[in-house]
Amino acid sequence: MTSAADELTIALVLVAALLHASWNALAKASGDPLVNIAIQTSTGGLIAIPLMLWLPWPGPETWRWLALSAVLHFLYELNLARMYRLGDLSQVYPIARGLAPLGVALLGALFVDERLAWTQVAGLIVSGCAIVVLGRSGGGTAASRRAVTTALVVALLIGLYTYSDGRGVRSEHDPFVYIAWSMFVGCVPLAAFTLVVRRQRLREAFRSDARRAVVGGMMAMAGYGIALWAMARTPLALVASLRESSVLFAALIGALVLRESFGPRRILASAALVAGIVLVQIEFG
Repeated sequence: MTSAADELTIALVLVAALLHASWNALAKASGDPLVNIAIQTSTGGLIAIPLMLWLPWPGPETWRWLALSAVLHFLYELNLARMYRLGDLSQVYPIARGLAPLGVALLGALFVDERLAWTQVAGLIVSGCAIVVLGRSGGGTAASRRAVTTALVVALLIGLYTYSDGRGVRSEHDPFVYIAWSMFVGCVPLAAFTLVVRRQRLREAFRSDARRAVVGGMMAMAGYGIALWAMARTPLALVASLRESSVLFAALIGALVLRESFGPRRILASAALVAGIVLVQIEFG
């Protein structure tokens, strides 16, 4: 039986998953995903400043993880914006989020000689079929194919920054030191880049879309902060599996709120994908 603390962690990680799907939906629904994501990340960075002043200075090892995290998040955000310019939320989000944990498990089996249980093999098969269905649900257009390709790149970057941040948050005695500093350091590259390439569009967005982007930024900060906090006190596999429920949340938002096509097919495929990920990542005794 789980303890009250475990139940609290599970509930908070599920809330974080909903917040993650929600801020991605706001980025997709905006006129310019790059500008929207830049405002969102900058919002999180500004909110983190008071915490940075109050918390201890990061240690030398933490700085290395912060630097790597900033680079990986910058590349992730650029590709995320491109992904949402090209594809539907209910198609590309599940692929991008779902492939990362599956890739880690598969690479471990192929190159680190980690033996997969039959439940994990079944999970890989179910998840793989679900991703194929999602990938083919865009109607076969050139834009859909490019969106799926970009989603694969995003999935790779999610896996890399999840590992990096998992190591970084555990390099500090107080996990909130890494959480606050990563929010601030991570927003700087994209903010600077967007100021250069979208200066005029950024001004327009502050007049027309700023409120929604700021709300999205608060969601993103709260959601990822919860995830990092959970990583510091709970097995990574459990946190990662629970976070993948965002795949189903995104499919539901895309179909029911954004009114995207292929809704029922994508919802069913996303539910199968989540089930497969759970089979891959959770060890059954």
